[in-house]
Amino acid sequence: MKSRTILSFAVAALAMTLATAASAAPSCTNEPQSHWLSQTEMKARIAKMGYQKVKVFQVSGTCYEIYAYTRDGRRAEVYFNPVTGAIVENNED
Repeated sequence: MKSRTILSFAVAALAMTLATAASAAPSCTNEPQSHWLSQTEMKARIAKMGYQKVKVFQVSGTCYEIYAYTRDGRRAEVYFNPVTGAIVENNED
């Protein structure tokens, strides 16, 4: 019985970890993807904002997400509203 309790606890902990990881990205929009800026247009806006050496550009939940460098060389993980192009969350080193 004790091993079942431990196993149940481990499964619950794993499920909570996976749920947390899946919800790590902020919520950026409720608009359907048909209303989003194209990836080409968004990449151009990102470059105009001064982000350089974009290592990753991806859709993350309801956001466009990048890993890049700022003008002054700091690493940045940035989430953008894909409809307006506005920064929703910016994590810089």
